[in-house]
Amino acid sequence: MAEQGRSESAVMATELPSRHLPAVPYADLPEPRGLRHYLGASVILTATALGSGELVLWPYITTQVGLGIMWLAVVGITMQFFLNMEVERYTLITGETAVTGFSRLWLPWGVIFVLGAILPNLWPGWASSGATVFTFIFDLGDSAVPVVATIFLLSIGLAITVSPVIYQTLEKIEGVMVVLILIFVVAAIVLATKGSAWAAVVTDAPQGAARLPDIVSQIGAASLFGAIVFAGAGGANNLVQSNYIRDKGMGMGVRIPNIVSPVTGQEVAAPSLGYMAPATEENKRRWRQWWRIANQEQLITFWFIGVLLLISLAVLVYSTVGVNPALESELTFIRAEGRALGEIVAPWFTTAFYLAGFLMLFSTNIGVIDYVSRLAGDSLKVTFLKESTFWSESKIYITAVWIMIVTGSGIIWTGIEPVVLLVISAAGGGFVMAFYSVLIIMINRRFLPQFARLRGWRLPVMIAIAVFYIAFSVFLIYQMASAGPASVA
Repeated sequence: MAEQGRSESAVMATELPSRHLPAVPYADLPEPRGLRHYLGASVILTATALGSGELVLWPYITTQVGLGIMWLAVVGITMQFFLNMEVERYTLITGETAVTGFSRLWLPWGVIFVLGAILPNLWPGWASSGATVFTFIFDLGDSAVPVVATIFLLSIGLAITVSPVIYQTLEKIEGVMVVLILIFVVAAIVLATKGSAWAAVVTDAPQGAARLPDIVSQIGAASLFGAIVFAGAGGANNLVQSNYIRDKGMGMGVRIPNIVSPVTGQEVAAPSLGYMAPATEENKRRWRQWWRIANQEQLITFWFIGVLLLISLAVLVYSTVGVNPALESELTFIRAEGRALGEIVAPWFTTAFYLAGFLMLFSTNIGVIDYVSRLAGDSLKVTFLKESTFWSESKIYITAVWIMIVTGSGIIWTGIEPVVLLVISAAGGGFVMAFYSVLIIMINRRFLPQFARLRGWRLPVMIAIAVFYIAFSVFLIYQMASAGPASVA
């Protein structure tokens, strides 16, 4: 539950506009603890990133065009680091999510971002891909994929539904998965990668940059854009970092109730509106400490681990199967990579690779279902369901979870290729990022006190990031309009 022991003023804050949502009171920022206490606030975001860009999209691109394009993956995850920190900035100082901040600009933004999260992620690319990799372990055949995927989706829904405090459960599950995956990756680096492959990440970069137009033509604009978006979390996922740091008790988030199970937890029906820290010397000092801790945590848990896994898994596929455009996109390159690892290391390492790949995709699927439902619960409760005494954030969350699971299970049985599903999700997520990269600049420039406002060198960085996502989205729309959707897939 939220901590109420801090000083809170009866005076309403004037920084946050109250035309569309209620005004909030002033309250002091809490005193931060050490970095160790908050490590893991980004672990769900990191785990969600593992199975799409890291395991599937970037390794597949490597099999088609080599390692000279991996610099774009680092650019993608670095842009997301700065995006995530601006999302955190708003929440650290207010306790509200970034989407609530957008709703203060215009009320329908909350619903738009709920749809922007749900629609791309109804396509269950992670569940389908994870089930496919699982069949590699036991040689079950393609016919088993829909059955396995449906079983895993249902197990995710049941685990989330009965968790008393959902964030704590997910943090533990995802944390264990990330550790197991890192152990495998370290072993694979030592046993199966080549020094020449690691060198090629750097030495082939100039050639990759020069060939970029040809690469776009070869693999498709949507595939490349999707890979850049999924180099990290991507889509509306980054917005839910607000919710994760609130549940971790960072900044003003310590005052906001956690999402709990409506079956086993104690619900709070009120919407999660926030507070505003007054511009006192103590709050300025605490803000500097919170900002330093938040940046360090995000840099370690999200950026460093993300870059390590992105490059390592690309180098691993390059060291085993090399550049082989004949490999089909529907995860056959993962099967080929596993068999090559078995020949290089030992037969058991093939199974270990498939198991690690399944864990990556499974962890991503958990994170995707959680973040979409979390965003829906918070946004709808704050806006259009704020007066409801029945629809708590937790009930909305669980309802969204089961809508995702039931709909996703139905789509899986259509037999659409997993990689196609991932590209659809990623490209749709890129359009969402084009919108909120602009909005986050607006609210962090206009709504926050001077001492916490977005300014200095980070402002031009954020403007450049927004221009990138907008430009790529416009280019993708142009390609689809001029040559048809098939031309960019």
